[in-house]
Amino acid sequence: MSNAVFLSGPWVAPQMLALLGMSGAPARMVDLPDHRLCAPVAGMPVLVSAPAAAVSGAVYRLDARGAARLAALQALFGAEPVPCALGDCDTVTIFRREALGCLKPDWPGPDWPDADWSEARAEILMAACAEMVLLSETHPPEALQARWPMALSHAASVRRGGAEDAPATLRRDWTRADVTLETPRQPYAWYFGVREDDLRFRRFDDSLSDVVKRAGFVMSDAVTVLPYDPQRDRVMLVEQFRFGPWLRGVQNPWSLEPIAGRVDPFETPDAAALREAQEETGLALETDRLVAVGRAYPSPGAITEYLYHYVALCDLPDGSEGVSGLETEAEDIRSHVISFDRLMDLVRNGEAQNGPLVLTAWWLAAHREGLRAG
Repeated sequence: MSNAVFLSGPWVAPQMLALLGMSGAPARMVDLPDHRLCAPVAGMPVLVSAPAAAVSGAVYRLDARGAARLAALQALFGAEPVPCALGDCDTVTIFRREALGCLKPDWPGPDWPDADWSEARAEILMAACAEMVLLSETHPPEALQARWPMALSHAASVRRGGAEDAPATLRRDWTRADVTLETPRQPYAWYFGVREDDLRFRRFDDSLSDVVKRAGFVMSDAVTVLPYDPQRDRVMLVEQFRFGPWLRGVQNPWSLEPIAGRVDPFETPDAAALREAQEETGLALETDRLVAVGRAYPSPGAITEYLYHYVALCDLPDGSEGVSGLETEAEDIRSHVISFDRLMDLVRNGEAQNGPLVLTAWWLAAHREGLRAG
């Protein structure tokens, strides 16, 4: 591959150039004929062939490390290096994705920038690309392919977390500046990831701790939704096989739960709640009927997951139950419509063992009369 590469669109953003180890002005500005830059739903824009079209960009010169990083990132989105002669300059490398084969039917998608491109979208994509760049030096390409969807979701979770209020009426009013990161590592990355950091944190006597090693399971934000019919005083639960109880060795690894799922990179928690309800149970919920129960880390000492809990007010007539789920995710989800009293019996006798379900059930017990009156 030539060390002279043609880049355009977000690929010449300052954050991306820094990831690729480039600084300063490009070698030259140039138009690439017979191509257009297309923006896939969950990735960086890539070049595709398009007779009579043209893409404005620039030629940059990369060192070996930058070229390897660029090739790894482009490969995530199906783009391969192709030599190309641009006018009177030397042969350069472009990265192009072919619009044939096993690609999605809606490929190649709209020209960049499309209507959905925004500052928030760009920030999430750049953060996910930064993770991929680091992983590309220690992990195989198939690990990057598997990790990319969750890297996007994690990047969105980090952005969402940084923008949220951090009340400190009882706890110390400290910030991330009171933690010193010495050495970050990510020894495992597939769909989920493991992060291992050497760090120092401020102690309550205002000194910094010694360097300590901490490891955590890197996940993303998620939602839980308990549908509740206040008129009939009944709820809907879902039941499915769960790998966690299976690993723990329990006799029955099928779990009773609220509706739940991860917040996609470019959606809100409210939108995720509605989408997951439709996918898992076929319920068409309404945003203004979502009641926020709370937000919480289920296990902050070990995992990054952050949950948005909801009760969804809705109609649950007889016959609302069924079996649903996405075939693409091998989901086999059975729904149950039961009375509120039966729900609390399940919580008390231990058949309901899902943490968000137990939490939301007790919240509903405390607020049920007000919801029914309303």
